[in-house]
Amino acid sequence: MRIVKTIMLSLLCSGFTSLIAQEPPTEWIDPDTGHRVIRLSKEPGSSSLYFHQNGYTPDGRKVIIMSPTGLSAVDLKTRAVEKLVEGRVNLVMLGKKTGHAYYVKNRIVFSVDLDTKATREIGPVPAGGSIATVNADETLLAGAITEGAAPPPPAPAPPATPGQARDNYPGKGEMMERRLAERRPMQLFTINIKTGEVKTLHKSTDWLNHIQFSPTDPSLLMFCHEGPWHKVDRIWTIRTDGSALTKIHTRTMNMEIFGHEFFSGDGKTIWYDLQTPKSQVFWVAGYDTVTGARTQYFVPRAEWSVHFNVSPDGKLFAGDGGGPNSVAAPGNGQWIYLFRPEVLTPTQLAPLPDAKQMIMPGRFKTEKLVNLAKHNYSLEPNVTFSPDMKWIVFRSNMLGPTHVYAVEIEKANNGVSSR
Repeated sequence: MRIVKTIMLSLLCSGFTSLIAQEPPTEWIDPDTGHRVIRLSKEPGSSSLYFHQNGYTPDGRKVIIMSPTGLSAVDLKTRAVEKLVEGRVNLVMLGKKTGHAYYVKNRIVFSVDLDTKATREIGPVPAGGSIATVNADETLLAGAITEGAAPPPPAPAPPATPGQARDNYPGKGEMMERRLAERRPMQLFTINIKTGEVKTLHKSTDWLNHIQFSPTDPSLLMFCHEGPWHKVDRIWTIRTDGSALTKIHTRTMNMEIFGHEFFSGDGKTIWYDLQTPKSQVFWVAGYDTVTGARTQYFVPRAEWSVHFNVSPDGKLFAGDGGGPNSVAAPGNGQWIYLFRPEVLTPTQLAPLPDAKQMIMPGRFKTEKLVNLAKHNYSLEPNVTFSPDMKWIVFRSNMLGPTHVYAVEIEKANNGVSSR
């Protein structure tokens, strides 16, 4: 009996040692790019927010992450991880004003103060509804309601884990076609954070999705008509009183697609992935919400990304690359990219009388930050810039389990990161 116990203990210790050996490093210099990468999460299966959802406190000190056991805040300077909420919840985002985390648990919306951990119940989510965003002054939540009975689930469905691939999973194309054809009644709605009052601001039989408030204008809401991108007029804005419904981009070419839209940090520009046509010519396009002026930065196929993002000051862009099954395949690169935008100078442009009404062309100067050759793109990295613009945060399974990582934008010097 003693021999059996000794053997079992030896096997357990061996297994424990193996698990420790498999734990990803906490910091390294990417040998292919020279940039420092750090691991922010401690728990396997952890995930950062979707690329357009704010996960940072207003002072830029902390970023919120999800794990199988709850919500945590990571201090970007000390890397300390602090648990905020226990248990599986649906995180919406952090408020731009207070930094409170808004989340849904058991169909009830809550907010939690990251410093005091004080939790406040806001109110129930309407039947058939989901919460997607919080406005700039934290007076309103917004989301969409799907009316009627729930449709049958797609087969196969995406994995229901904190690190799930939100945009890319087997059977998605068939599901998108079927869902678009249903023409099910939907509505955009808001919830007053102070009173819990629910108001409807737009009704449609189009599939409404990708809802996001402007980061600076509390009354401006962007949303999309979801579905196969070549079949929908995707990008729209509306005011929270239901007025000023505006289509942002009009297709001018057969199989032209556009989407994965997001606001600039100042809220003045809507940026999005544009392909003219699909899988052939790639751009990051911008629409000025005040003047209507348009910009298009050319992106080579090898540098196209599932999601793009822009730095808080608007001077840099980032991309998370794409896998072998992405829309840019074959030839799409598996990297975290940094892009420096360049527009044409006045001497390169023709002095046409209507030049101001034309699209401003440009291109990206690209730098590779992280090699994602071992990353499985069924999980999308979803890059975001830290508020101090020193780091790009992303999620990855490149070393096995899904974790949240950050890569330093400034290149390391002789193995020691320069600041």
